[in-house]
Amino acid sequence: MAQKEEITSRKSQLRLIMSLLRARLAGDEQGATAIEYALIASGVGAAVAATVYNLGSATKGLYSQLSSMF
Repeated sequence: MAQKEEITSRKSQLRLIMSLLRARLAGDEQGATAIEYALIASGVGAAVAATVYNLGSATKGLYSQLSSMF
């Protein structure tokens, strides 16, 4: 009997601990903020890469035109 009561007591403690951890994690928004910043940074990186790619093509064309003049 004492062993069953001890197991029941431990289960109750585990449930309490798990509910406290769930509440603590639900209130923590640092992870969401980090993800938002990562998405913004990846968008900016993609825009910079596209711009550099397009400017590279335009610059190559400009140098080709200039070299054909000489």
